[in-house]
Amino acid sequence: MKNQLFKYGLIGSSGKLGSEVNSVFNDNGGRQVYIYNRGGEFEVEKPELIIDCSAPEVLDKTVSLVDRFNVPLVIATTNLTDSQIGRLKTLSISVPVVQSYNFSVGVQVLLNLVRKADEILTNWDVEIEEVHHSQKKDRPSGTAKMIRSIFKEKNVNVSALRLGTVIGDHSVHFGGPGEILSIKHSAVSRRTFAQGILKAAHFVLQKKNGFYSFTDVIYSDTGFQI
Repeated sequence: MKNQLFKYGLIGSSGKLGSEVNSVFNDNGGRQVYIYNRGGEFEVEKPELIIDCSAPEVLDKTVSLVDRFNVPLVIATTNLTDSQIGRLKTLSISVPVVQSYNFSVGVQVLLNLVRKADEILTNWDVEIEEVHHSQKKDRPSGTAKMIRSIFKEKNVNVSALRLGTVIGDHSVHFGGPGEILSIKHSAVSRRTFAQGILKAAHFVLQKKNGFYSFTDVIYSDTGFQI
């Protein structure tokens, strides 16, 4: 799929992640034909899909654009409410939607390892720790919420730290009699998220209507089980 030509629209193009998405897409066959950001709205022609790297308060605009163009959506917005997720699921009846709080392949592996550890270490204590840059608004992070959802009925605490320029560290600590097991993922560049969003874009362009996660993308793309 690499270097296959496609036209995309980008919401939140002026942000840190949006800038990385623009760079990665343009290096891999993408042509930006629509932009929406704080500077305004710019349209060259109809996009084949919409990428949203903005904020929860922009979701109304995102949904209206997807309806207007009738194209697939990949949304990387964090801190969405349950109601907003529900709205995206409703949208997915008419177009394919990929939604995730984290588009890192490594985080998908972490989620799988945590599930396996939880199945085996049934009576161990569990703590989740996440560290992000001081400008990140939501806490805990969307990724930490994804991890916490694995434990279902268990009351698992999340420690959220906001320090300096850390892009994103997530750790899950299991404590048993006389030992501790820690599983950790560190993002050292936002480019890894943009590369994951590119995988999701190629995936969603081939899919029928429906609501998909990045786990679905990775399973389809690489063949290893998540």
